[in-house]
Amino acid sequence: MVDSAGVFEETLVNLVVPYGFLNNEWPRGRTVDQEVRLSAKIEDEVKGAGGPVTTSRPSLPLWMIALIVFGVLAILGITIGLLVHFLALENTTYYYQGSFKVLDIPYNRNYQRETSLENNHLSKILETKMVDAFQSSSIYRQYINSQVITLVPHNNSVTAHIWLVFKAPRSMKENTRRRIESILHQMLRNHAGSLTTDPNSLRLMEINKVHAEKIINNRCGTRARMSTTYDRIRGGSNAQKGEWPWQATLKKNGQHRCGASLISERYLVTAAHCFQKTNNPKNYTVSFGTRVNPPYMQRYVQQIIVHEDYIQGEHHDDIAVIQLTEKVLFQNDVHRVCLPEATQVFPPGEGVVVTGWGAFSYNGKYPEVLQKAPVKIIDTNTCNSREGYDGLVSDTMLCAGYLEGSIDACQGDSGGPLVHPNSRNIWYLVGTVSWGEKCGEVNKPGVYMRVTAYRNWIASKTGI
Repeated sequence: MVDSAGVFEETLVNLVVPYGFLNNEWPRGRTVDQEVRLSAKIEDEVKGAGGPVTTSRPSLPLWMIALIVFGVLAILGITIGLLVHFLALENTTYYYQGSFKVLDIPYNRNYQRETSLENNHLSKILETKMVDAFQSSSIYRQYINSQVITLVPHNNSVTAHIWLVFKAPRSMKENTRRRIESILHQMLRNHAGSLTTDPNSLRLMEINKVHAEKIINNRCGTRARMSTTYDRIRGGSNAQKGEWPWQATLKKNGQHRCGASLISERYLVTAAHCFQKTNNPKNYTVSFGTRVNPPYMQRYVQQIIVHEDYIQGEHHDDIAVIQLTEKVLFQNDVHRVCLPEATQVFPPGEGVVVTGWGAFSYNGKYPEVLQKAPVKIIDTNTCNSREGYDGLVSDTMLCAGYLEGSIDACQGDSGGPLVHPNSRNIWYLVGTVSWGEKCGEVNKPGVYMRVTAYRNWIASKTGI
């Protein structure tokens, strides 16, 4: 390819030099005509060189180009450095699971039952020790939570499997993990109160968020989201997403009929009177979430088991079990409530919570969002007073609400859960909504089936 610019420069020099255009010397002694002819001759010879007359633009000096490139690279480097710095300082949530042994404990299989008194007593002691150890440590600001997940009994010891959550900058990840292990090791060396623990048995490993959530959601009675505000159920407030993950709506032909409580992957507990007209499973579905429609998750019903002694129109033995056609996949927003032991006691005055999609008032409107309301267990003798239910409440039932009225379960809440948190904040199914006089009437609190009275019956039908 011909370099036309180079040819032009060479031609121009050859033309200009003979005529004295170099060194700013302008030719003297020529007439105007001579100058015109000279210009024409130069133009013709330039055209003959193969290109138009052009002017070259001045280019930037190399030092200036280098300075600009250096400046751009410096700005880019600073930006990347700041980004890495802030990412390193940003708090990240880390999850851990581990185990250790508690010694000198005789074998008792009840330690393995997650709802047993033995399990809860030992778990509470160990959880309290872990909380105290971390909150009094140098990483107390990073500490979020610690729980005993399961207990495994052996001949003369119990292995405690634990779950931990911490928040720390990425740059401190390894240091935080070492500190966690060191604090737990020291706690076990000092022993947990009156317990003898083996520090050499400690095992700890990091797990990802999915695994961590699966561990928690497979436990009964845990909640991913919690709130303390109430308005109306009658007299409750809107529930938050995932706040009551065991609550289900039992639908008949697509319409909300009753509440129900998830107690395993395939079983729920509800009220027998929900099936007064028909107990054909094909007519019913069960769905989960805070709204009746659209359902967050839906399952079909395989079998309905009504208590054998229930009589339609009566209040006794008003309990039933629902079996689903397929398992529920436990997650933050849907998982099971704990069933109490048959011997567990929930005394009068104990705070409990009732939830459901029942009417705001007797024959009133129904809510679109799940409602919750705090109530208290009322002594059966008080509930059976002449001003109350005058002896209609049996020992397989319990009353909950307020004698002055206002807060109560109502129409459409039937079969739904009445729950109570233990000292570890694990929730138990205390009762199922059964009957009452209207809603929120003075001296007429809600009446529930007492789940402890039917614990063995539930086990016989479900194996739970």
